[in-house]
Amino acid sequence: MALGAVVAGGGVAVATVAMAGSPGHGAPAAQGPIKTHVHSLSLTGAGASLKTLGARSTAPFSMVGVTWNGAHAKLHGTVEVRTRSAADGHWTEWLKMQQPDELPDAAELNRPGVRGGMSPMWSGPSNGVQVRATGAGRTTALPAGLRVDLVDPGKPATGGAQHSGMGLADYAMDATASDTASPTATDTTSPTDSSAPTDTATATTGTGASDTPTAADSASPTDTSTATGSTSATPSTGTSASTSPSASPTAWPSQLPTTSEAYPSCTTSSAGPSASASPTPPDPMPAATVSTVAPPTVVTRAGWGADECARESGYPSYGSAAKVMFVHHTDTTNNYSCADSPAIVRGIYAEHLNQGWRDLGYNFLVDKCGTIFEGRFGGMALPVVGAQTYGFNTNSMGVAAIGTYTDLSGGDSTASTFTGAAPSQAMLGSIARIAAWKFGMTGVNPGTGTASLPEGASDSYGFTLGKSYSFNAISGHRNGFATDCPGNQLYNALSTIRSYAAGPVGAVSVTGMSGGAAESGTSYYTKGAATVSWTTATPSAVISGFDVLVDGKAVAHTSGSARSASVSVASGSHTVQVRATHVRGATTLSGSVTLVGDTTAPTFPTAPGVRVRTGTVNSTAVPVTVTWKAADSAALAKVMATSPSSATFGPTATSWSTGAKPGTSDLFALKAYDVAGNATGASVHRTPNIIQETSTTRTGTWTHKSSTSYLGGYSYGASSAGASISWTFTGRSVAWIVSRAATSGQAYIYVDGTKVTTVDLKSSTTLYRQAIWTKTWSTSAKHTLKIVVVGTAGRPTVTTDGIATIG
Repeated sequence: MALGAVVAGGGVAVATVAMAGSPGHGAPAAQGPIKTHVHSLSLTGAGASLKTLGARSTAPFSMVGVTWNGAHAKLHGTVEVRTRSAADGHWTEWLKMQQPDELPDAAELNRPGVRGGMSPMWSGPSNGVQVRATGAGRTTALPAGLRVDLVDPGKPATGGAQHSGMGLADYAMDATASDTASPTATDTTSPTDSSAPTDTATATTGTGASDTPTAADSASPTDTSTATGSTSATPSTGTSASTSPSASPTAWPSQLPTTSEAYPSCTTSSAGPSASASPTPPDPMPAATVSTVAPPTVVTRAGWGADECARESGYPSYGSAAKVMFVHHTDTTNNYSCADSPAIVRGIYAEHLNQGWRDLGYNFLVDKCGTIFEGRFGGMALPVVGAQTYGFNTNSMGVAAIGTYTDLSGGDSTASTFTGAAPSQAMLGSIARIAAWKFGMTGVNPGTGTASLPEGASDSYGFTLGKSYSFNAISGHRNGFATDCPGNQLYNALSTIRSYAAGPVGAVSVTGMSGGAAESGTSYYTKGAATVSWTTATPSAVISGFDVLVDGKAVAHTSGSARSASVSVASGSHTVQVRATHVRGATTLSGSVTLVGDTTAPTFPTAPGVRVRTGTVNSTAVPVTVTWKAADSAALAKVMATSPSSATFGPTATSWSTGAKPGTSDLFALKAYDVAGNATGASVHRTPNIIQETSTTRTGTWTHKSSTSYLGGYSYGASSAGASISWTFTGRSVAWIVSRAATSGQAYIYVDGTKVTTVDLKSSTTLYRQAIWTKTWSTSAKHTLKIVVVGTAGRPTVTTDGIATIG
């Protein structure tokens, strides 16, 4: 429906549904009734088929309505509006207003003074307007008394104690000494109005009929206010306090508003009910309801700032039970901020009252963030008759989605100016949450249930007065009235809403563990604590809670909006699952994930060892390899080197190539970590040394060579076959250091008198200080290394630059 479409709304204290991941779009709620204004300007024109209002500056407004004389009069044609932004002064394009499709039933519609009207349009903060109404044909007369209504939804007063504006939908607004007290809401976020003039607020009020101004450009619009400037603190149940017109109110059931709430004392309201109105209880008295599903929390009428003195005083009409939910859309822009939602609701309330309706038409409204707003006064747990689906308002409830949800294909009107959007999951979830609660009162399955309602209007196209029609428990407005409401995209999502409302929760998947737990392979490991995370595609609004099960036993419980919980486990392997409980009671169990409790530290079955390796040697670093073997009883995660430098290795690594300063005892330290976070260390001290040729025994001819490229500035070379050079040392690892070139030859290597290999020093590029060959023993001992020149033909020279050892 258009923004301002009416729905049967309950008048109980409500609050904002807390959605998973949905941000609170405001801080405080209204401190009391918020003063709204409706500025009305007449459309004029000499012809019967064209009426206009020239572009002009106006007082601030945020919503536009166009109304005319006669509740049953029809406007056959088009109404277009342009507005000027109060923020930047830019005018919009011409925007088509939608034909009205939300209407009260005859008892309310046929009262004197009720006006027909287009569906209201949210403009956002504006200060200029231009309007043109055109008949469908050159001779098609427009309804008499055409006027544009500029609605200023007002803003909350500053200062005073702040109130959340939320409450449970199951309870009445206030509690007197003789009433059953209403519980306070447990949520901590609620929408709010900005204090800036260009922002919208969180509380809203309606307005009475306004005077008709002249159409001259210089004319000022006539204001109609709906609330006084001063407000009183709201009670904990989220409703405005008002004094009873009688000395002592009758004790009503807790779901029914008190007489003082139904008949507020309104000494300062020009449009409100008379303070002398005689309080009369509902007749028949609606029966208290009991639902198998807990009530949602919603923004109460007091939370969005309803001026209870603006509506018609007294109790609304009640049916016997809410048998069908009709889903509507407001048919206005989707580019609103959720912080503006309370002001949008106030604007709809004001325009419906301005048309002469008793109250806001919808029972509930839901914005794109999933926030639920209380609609028509009377007790949300009760079957309040609203003004939303003409002819079927009794024993139904109307829920309006704020925005436009058309796709302009078959079934949708192509006259809409606003591009339709896909309804958000948060919105669908909140609509489903209302349905689950309300149908829990009658035992109807919201997914598969149906109900019959009799047509109560004699002039509803396609329906016959008195005939009963069958509806799905959750239906679209178009199912009960000739309209495209709620738009194809929302209408096509009704099956999703039914599924959400009926349950069970869709698939639940454990997505991971943290908070002390880490993953390895397909399992998680922890020393005891873990934070389990999960996901589900089902909206939080219809999930009553989650339980984390360890080995089949529930060990942690969360709200339906949570997606993680902390648990603790003992040593050993455990299965972890998450169970989701739908608001109707059905449960869904996730697959199992293995969580291993592990408090045993890793070990080093093979202690760290150090050996020299091949590579370039210099006076400050000898290339070495550190070796080890680490293990864990559960799952090894990594090994970290901490000295003489830092490095990190995977769980399968067993060696580390690094460098060590010669002539210094170095600490080679390692630390092994398992996946659970347990750790153990191991270390060894080793001393690398460089031993040059001055400490050798030589045979044959060896030439002393000097160069800064050699270790210590010199080396020895020989080219005669059989020339030898020997070192005797004590250690556990040794490397022979040489210079290499294209003319370098071969050498035999003897260890402790035994020939072990032949090494070729030839290299395409000249290289200095190269550890070309190494050998390592398990323990340190005295050894002799002997190098013998082979005398390779054409390249016989061998240049030695010493040895490196690990002592």
